Amino acid sequence: MKRRHALRTPTRRLLAAGLTLALGWTALTTMSATAEPDPGPSAAQVLFHDDFNGPAGSAVDSSRWQLETGDNSGNNREHQYYTPGNNNAALDGNGNLVITARKENPANYQCWYGTCQYTSARMNTAGKFTTTYGKVEARIKVPRGQGMWPAFWMLGSDIGQVGWPASGEIDIMENVGFEPGTVHGTLHGPGYSGGGGIGAGYTLPGGRHFADDFHTFAVDWSPNRISWSVDGVVYQTRTPADLGGRQWVFDKPFFIILNLAVGGEWPGYPDGTTVFPQQLVVDYVTVTSYDGGDGGDGGGGDGRTGPITGLAGKCVDVSGGNTANGTPVVLYDCNGTSAQRWTVHSDGTLRALGKCLSLVDSRTGDGTKVHLWDCTGNATQRWAISGARDIVNIAADKCLDVPWADPANGNQLQIANCSGNPAQKWTAP
Repeated sequence: MKRRHALRTPTRRLLAAGLTLALGWTALTTMSATAEPDPGPSAAQVLFHDDFNGPAGSAVDSSRWQLETGDNSGNNREHQYYTPGNNNAALDGNGNLVITARKENPANYQCWYGTCQYTSARMNTAGKFTTTYGKVEARIKVPRGQGMWPAFWMLGSDIGQVGWPASGEIDIMENVGFEPGTVHGTLHGPGYSGGGGIGAGYTLPGGRHFADDFHTFAVDWSPNRISWSVDGVVYQTRTPADLGGRQWVFDKPFFIILNLAVGGEWPGYPDGTTVFPQQLVVDYVTVTSYDGGDGGDGGGGDGRTGPITGLAGKCVDVSGGNTANGTPVVLYDCNGTSAQRWTVHSDGTLRALGKCLSLVDSRTGDGTKVHLWDCTGNATQRWAISGARDIVNIAADKCLDVPWADPANGNQLQIANCSGNPAQKWTAP
């Protein structure tokens, strides 16, 4: 994509390539995931979820992530040294991962250009989790400042055998400090790598900056189709037709990467305006499964249909069978009516009476009630059903819940922090 990647080509990837060889890629586990169509994630099954809960200062979950170390072999001419441990990647105690870039060199680290000037962190799921297709999503607050280069991306798990760019690369979100209101999504593969990557940018309206708040970045990935979205707004879709006859290498397992680079030929380098430390803050990373749908625009009823049962064997019910926007969704005795017939839609929505299970006022806080509303593609209308029988609102990272664990008819349902209690366990179609 543009010349911004021109010299970045083997950059980030080569560090991963060396890592792959060291790990032995035969150990990678292929998971089948689902790509959602236009507005959101596939509603089928949660394949991977990390909400980064834990004590402040603790390290990331080593069963899910591994930290890369070194200066990225000078690729992209970056200036950071990626450290192990929790000095530059740690939980903040508030449900976030924080990757911190510092202007320091506490251990006389040596980089391609001499003594390193900065430390940071880069982590991946190689050897621990891979997926073929699915909705891959994270809620992230990026850093700010000249020379900052945060990224949320994926590499083909066969990179140790075929190298880059034959492995393929899916850049879900990249931002460079001199473009505070724009992020980029890009594909790299054989014949379309580096400056020739295929992609597009997305700019926030109204002159807003991405570093001012959290935003949700996602790809919906299905056979021969990948769509990128920011806060539920799809801004590009790519298919093999976009490659001009070149090879599409995105029908195989990929692993996930999060990193914060400092400097490089695309972002440029920190200057007198850059303030350190800078932080890449990640609320959650979630992968939901591809259900084999047609990757359409989210209209119609293309999924499994039936009642959703929960506490005391009662059903999720649209109060009074009323189709008006704002009708409460409640717990009620199962009665087989259409007010209790829910479709698990391939775009991540749960639908009854032609409308979507939604959060009141699109709020995501603990205790927010749920109701029926027109399907709009809003991120707060997307749900994922876990193997543990939780129904998780992706935007809120909270579970569908029966308030006070009270099974009384008419008790309006809500979202609450996932706790595993019976009031949050459901059997869906």
